[in-house]
Amino acid sequence: MKTLADRIIGFNTSLNFKGNLPNGIHIMNPFKESPAALTASTEFYKKYYSDNHPRHLILGINPGRFGSGQTGVPFTDPKRLKSACGINFEGPVTHEPSSVFIYDMIAAYGGPERFYHDIYISSVSPLGFTNVNNLGKHVNYNYYDSAELTKAVYPFMIESLNRQLQMGIETDLCFCFGTGQNEKFIRKLNQEHGFFKEIISLEHPRFIMQYKSKNKQFYIDKYLEAFGRIT
Repeated sequence: MKTLADRIIGFNTSLNFKGNLPNGIHIMNPFKESPAALTASTEFYKKYYSDNHPRHLILGINPGRFGSGQTGVPFTDPKRLKSACGINFEGPVTHEPSSVFIYDMIAAYGGPERFYHDIYISSVSPLGFTNVNNLGKHVNYNYYDSAELTKAVYPFMIESLNRQLQMGIETDLCFCFGTGQNEKFIRKLNQEHGFFKEIISLEHPRFIMQYKSKNKQFYIDKYLEAFGRIT
C-alpha cells in the first residue's frame, strides 16, 4: 500500500510545467534540475510522511531560490534540513530567512516529527520562478508579480492543488502564508472551486523576518494558536 510519502514524491517528480512563460521569466524545478534536491527531499518525505495519517495544508506563494529551490522541501533551506531534520544535503549550503522562522516555530510546536505528523506544506505554485534584474542576476519572482505570469500558470496551479488534495489532505481548514496578494488569490480560488471550508491567513515568514524580527515570538505564538485549531 502506498504511503503519503510515496504520493508526495510521485507528485514532485512528475511536476512539469508545459505552458509558455512571459519573456524573461524562468521556472525552477529542483526535482528535475538538481539530483541533490531530489535525493534530500525524497529522504525528507520518507522520514516524516511514511504513513497515511491525514494532514492539514499550508499554502505558501511559490518556492524561492535559497530554500525549497535548493532542497525541494518547502520553507527548508540546506542548513535547517541538516540541523533540524538530520538530513544531509550535497548541494550548496544556502541560507533562507523564512526557513529560520519556520524551524523556530516548529521547535516551539514540539519538533519536526510532531509538526509534520499534523501538517503538509506546499505552495500555490509548487514550482518557483526567477527573473533577471538590472544587474543581470536571477532573482525570485512570484506568481502574482505580473498578471501575464498569473494567467500563464493558472491551469498548472489548479491542477497541482487538486492533485495534492487527492493525496489525503484535510479540506475543512487550510492555512495561507501571506496576508496580502497570496491570501487574496487563494480566497478567490476557493470561491471559484470550493477547495476548503475555511482559510486562516498568517503573516508570511519572509515578511516577519524582514520587517518584524524583533516581534518574532509574537508571530510564533500566533502560528501555534492557529495550528491549535487542528490538534
